[in-house]
Amino acid sequence: MSDVTADSLSLHQFLADHERHEGYFQLVWRRFRRSTVSIVGAFMVMMLLLLAIFADFFSPNPIDTANLQAAFIPPNAVHLVDAQGNLHLIPFVYKMTNTLDPNTFAVYWAEDTSKPYNLQFFVHTWPYKLLGIFPSDFHLIGVEGGATLYMLGTDKLGRDLWGKACEAGRVSLSMSLFGTIISIAAGSVLGVVSGYYGGQVDNILQRFVEFVNAFPQLPLWMALASVIPKTADSFSVFIIMSIIFALLSWTTLAREVRSKVLSLRETDFIMAAKEMGASDARIIFRHLYPNTLSHVIVILTLTVPGVILAESFLSFLGIGIQEPLISWGLLMQNAQNLQTLGQQVWIMTPVAFIIIAVLGFNFMGDGLRDAADPYAAR
Repeated sequence: MSDVTADSLSLHQFLADHERHEGYFQLVWRRFRRSTVSIVGAFMVMMLLLLAIFADFFSPNPIDTANLQAAFIPPNAVHLVDAQGNLHLIPFVYKMTNTLDPNTFAVYWAEDTSKPYNLQFFVHTWPYKLLGIFPSDFHLIGVEGGATLYMLGTDKLGRDLWGKACEAGRVSLSMSLFGTIISIAAGSVLGVVSGYYGGQVDNILQRFVEFVNAFPQLPLWMALASVIPKTADSFSVFIIMSIIFALLSWTTLAREVRSKVLSLRETDFIMAAKEMGASDARIIFRHLYPNTLSHVIVILTLTVPGVILAESFLSFLGIGIQEPLISWGLLMQNAQNLQTLGQQVWIMTPVAFIIIAVLGFNFMGDGLRDAADPYAAR
């Protein structure tokens, strides 16, 4: 029994010594991957990023093609058993046909069960440019000729909602990341400078932070977004919107980084750097700032969901992203009509992308928050 106990203690000591010799980021990764929720969140974020980057590959239909004759087609049901009760080894769909109600003039779509159309994987169909550069016509999924596959249905313009939702992730995710990075860069640098110098510099910067914090975020975002010129090109709108979202998002991080730097500036390694004649810039960016990066990364992952929700809200109201750009919030504009929402409920499906993005970043940020201090007691 004593031998078993000794072996267990030796193994524990070996693991402890091994962890002490690992680098900081190795320790962070070790703690991060122990959290199942964090891994799930990272997987959700990576999935959305892949769908956004390779939207053309994942879409069975041309993304930018509008077809008014195919407006408001409900999502295709994928079958394995046909109308006659026969089992098929290959999944298939039926062609969608429409009928016009002579009284209400409403269009109703239904499956034509006379002929099944098999799904095909890794097919060559409509052409596009991979990453906007390389010509290709290779797609993950397609359907036999004569039928179409609308996994999330179509919108009022007859566009494939699945393809548009994947494409919309390019703007929603990149804008939220870009705006958050601007916010993080400004907030972290000002926080480090404020905490390091203290005194009058700290007093001025903190009063400025309080002044910015006094503005209500949402009304100011709406006011600034509404004055973007209608003639502005897509790139300008993207940059302006990113800056608007970053304008008020940096103050919380500045306060938190300042508090961390206040506790670090009197430590031995900072005092030693000063005694050796290191410049303020070197101490700030070589010693202090790297020691706040773990905190900055956590704040980044937790700020992105807020920017995604803000962009979606403004675009939903029609004062955010506008055509020809497309975002998840802009896709949700079709859901403003109660009659449309009641009859074509699939118009709401892009909201699932927003939910997945928000939950994914929050789950991942929660795991990073725990892993950012790998030397804390477990």
